[in-house]
Amino acid sequence: MEKTPNIYLSKSLFIRGLQCHKSLYLHKYHPELRDEISEEQEALFQTGFEVGKYARRLFPGGVEIPYDETSYDSQIQKTQDEIRNGTKTIYEAAFSYDNIFVKVDVLHKDHEGWKIFEVKSSTEIVPIYLDDAAVQYYVLNGAGLPVSKVFLAHINNQYVRDGEIDPRGLFTVNDITDSVKQKQPFIAENIARQKEMLENDMPDIDIGEHCEKPYGCDFQGHCWQHIPRDSVFDLRRKGINKFDLYRQGIIEMKDIPLDRLNRYQRLQVEAFLNKADKIDKDAIKTFLDSLIYPLCFLDFETFCTAIPLFDGIRPYRQVPFQYSLHIQDSEGAELKHFEYLAEPRKDPRRELLTKLIDTIPEQSSIIAYTDFETDRLRELSAWFPEYIDRIERLIRNIRDISLPFDKMDYYHWKMNGSYSIKAVLPVLVPEMGYDNLAIHDGGIAMNAYFAINQSNDQKEIEGIRSDLLEYCKLDTLAMVKILEKLREMVQKANDGN
Repeated sequence: MEKTPNIYLSKSLFIRGLQCHKSLYLHKYHPELRDEISEEQEALFQTGFEVGKYARRLFPGGVEIPYDETSYDSQIQKTQDEIRNGTKTIYEAAFSYDNIFVKVDVLHKDHEGWKIFEVKSSTEIVPIYLDDAAVQYYVLNGAGLPVSKVFLAHINNQYVRDGEIDPRGLFTVNDITDSVKQKQPFIAENIARQKEMLENDMPDIDIGEHCEKPYGCDFQGHCWQHIPRDSVFDLRRKGINKFDLYRQGIIEMKDIPLDRLNRYQRLQVEAFLNKADKIDKDAIKTFLDSLIYPLCFLDFETFCTAIPLFDGIRPYRQVPFQYSLHIQDSEGAELKHFEYLAEPRKDPRRELLTKLIDTIPEQSSIIAYTDFETDRLRELSAWFPEYIDRIERLIRNIRDISLPFDKMDYYHWKMNGSYSIKAVLPVLVPEMGYDNLAIHDGGIAMNAYFAINQSNDQKEIEGIRSDLLEYCKLDTLAMVKILEKLREMVQKANDGN
């Protein structure tokens, strides 16, 4: 792409450049190299959009300047027209100065003058947000609009919905004016640096921690293509700094000095090098001996939103809307399957809870993968304290089937250092898997739940519900099969003795 001497940047591109000049360069001149946007990223964008809409309720009655990627000038002109007409609140107000284009989430004028309100969907302030607001202040003042105050509004995670959403409860609003003013020399300096960089050849910047912080870069597929499979970056768990190894020229897993690794990472590397597995029969047997029949294999699917969907819920709480439950009354007995999936636009919590506690026998072992289900049950007990005794009994009966893999009592080199069910299942039960399912992870399941809540097409709703039920059912059936394999391991080890 031909470069132009008059470099134009948007606020988002400036923030990208603060993170990595190479990422900015690639975005400007080689956008075709960007990674595809994932469903998780799309969901984050949607969350930001929804939060922005609710933030406008802090200053209702304003005028929106619609985004038009084909014409920055028209957005700027419409903003100026509204200011001249005496409009006190403008959403997505557009300005340009020093060839930097910005849009302000909420621009509001009161007796003190014009105020910027930057809106974020997070629950706390992080440093990059101050840079975001500071470049807006730089542009607006440079464009001739004096700004009296700058505020950052973010989600208040202590807010509990009670009826209609109260925007003043939902948001925490922080005055960041002093921090933004202090950053003005930094903003001007970095604008100049970015423009100078863009007038030259692509900067030679290697991969590093900046590829993920503060945001995941969408050029990682391009910049990381020199990293082979089974590299230092495939090491799991906390331990040695992988970028320290990389900067020392240690890239492939086979070249990692074993004496620098902790127990877990060393076991992962040694198993990979030897293409081996590890079985601690006694530890696995101890886990198996802790189980009593009937065995109840339980899995929840949840939604998590910045804007609480129902009363009594705080932002970003994991709310179960579905479960699958396989029950085996005795060893070798036929499995019984129970399931629940909430109806669209209906608070699922009470019905889900009562059906679950009425189905699970009081004296049983509840098999779950990690402590996710335990955490959800504790939250349900807080929402419905009248069931606290029965819920606590369920929690006491939970046995985490991920523990033998988390502790590496069983480990296979093909698990690549992970103990997730999607790493364990293909190794122990290769005939089972998620690849052929329409829904194959929790994030997609959550998006599917949102889809059935927004759809009025009954055929579409039934199709998605069927996909959700199939996915959740596989999660609990997978635990059944994994437990069978653990029993077989112990039996084979005993037979070998």
